Amino acid sequence: MTQQQIIQAVNECQTEFLTALKKIMAINSVKGPETDGAPFGIGPKQALDATLKLAEALGFKTGLVGNAMGYAQLGTNDQAYIAVVGHLDVVHEGTGWHYPPFDLTLDQGVLYGRGILDNKGPILSNLFALAVLKRLDVPLSKTIRIIFGTDEESGSADVPLYLQTEQPPLYGYTPDCKYPAVYGERGVVAFDIITHLTDGSLQQLKTFKGNFDRSAVPDSLTVQLTKESQIRQYTGKRAPSNAPELGLNALTLFAQEVTDQHLLTGQLGDYLAWCSAALHQKHYGEGLGIDFADADSGALILTPFNMSLTGEQCQLSLSVRYPISISEETVMKKVSQQLPANSQIKLTRRMPSTVFPKDHPMLAVMKASYELLTGLDGTPVTTTGATYARSMPNIVAFGPSFPGQKGIAHNKDEYMSLNDLMTNMKIYALTLATLAK
Repeated sequence: MTQQQIIQAVNECQTEFLTALKKIMAINSVKGPETDGAPFGIGPKQALDATLKLAEALGFKTGLVGNAMGYAQLGTNDQAYIAVVGHLDVVHEGTGWHYPPFDLTLDQGVLYGRGILDNKGPILSNLFALAVLKRLDVPLSKTIRIIFGTDEESGSADVPLYLQTEQPPLYGYTPDCKYPAVYGERGVVAFDIITHLTDGSLQQLKTFKGNFDRSAVPDSLTVQLTKESQIRQYTGKRAPSNAPELGLNALTLFAQEVTDQHLLTGQLGDYLAWCSAALHQKHYGEGLGIDFADADSGALILTPFNMSLTGEQCQLSLSVRYPISISEETVMKKVSQQLPANSQIKLTRRMPSTVFPKDHPMLAVMKASYELLTGLDGTPVTTTGATYARSMPNIVAFGPSFPGQKGIAHNKDEYMSLNDLMTNMKIYALTLATLAK
């Protein structure tokens, strides 16, 4: 079986693939309350059930694990297998869409819908890539599993449930990041800065309500000052929390305006002046003295993503993605030296850096497939993102975004070009065919 025959077979399954993908994308799989048989809500479980039904129709052995993850398998070895690990849950759709968020819309060669990039499109492209290898009867000496998760966007609590009963993969990848193959993911630490105000100055605020989500730069904030009748609306630009430079943070925009115009006084005014100086447009931690960088990772990334102002307390939530050569301890020691008065830190999320051996043979296979289909340099890289590679042993991130494609996944009008999606399927089909020989 030649590479060209595999590529041609991928082209021929495009209509079938898009028809199936449209059905899965029509399911609103945002995380919801736990119910019987659905640990992460009804929507994610419905998407998982529908995907396993699709996999069965394609002729695969399937399995449901803890109602949290499922798999489609080609091969008979349940103990030693190669895995592709993706997810069917999606982030909230937000507002401002020009296309139906829970549908698959093709418009001038571009596909739109929540999950087309993150991650329904890529993980289903792997399912159909494996279906192509099955139909062509490509000789495989190793078992392959396509694993479908339902909680990646909210902390990957589905992976421990999977590993309670299933062996981890020998090696594999998650199609939930970027190209080329990602051998290292930066450390992530999130924390709240809790500041106590004792002079009653918080009473200067009557209304404070924003669009806050840990996964994104806040893009909307409504504020009313007690002394004013009108409501102030701060509109930023939404972007993924690991790419804040692509957005505009409504929280720090507010802090900058009230500071520049001297709208608030007392300890609250001082606090917001600190927020403006330390955080507004300071995406790389320079305002807190944590602007670390290294050759493999690039610069540290800092994102304020939530703020609450109640009673006598201000609570500011920040996320930091730090280079693989830097420790969490180093970052937090520096931050603790830059806090506003009467403040303390509460850690809310800790994910150490993860590094996969750069000389592993799998990375060489990925490099070759990527370079063949794109003509681009396939040397492995690192990422600011946090993927299943941190919780599922022995895997790396591989695709689906190509160089220069950032800020798409968690935004309105999430998109992926049809050509890019089909190129992904070709890359994955060739990669799996070689890895499993």
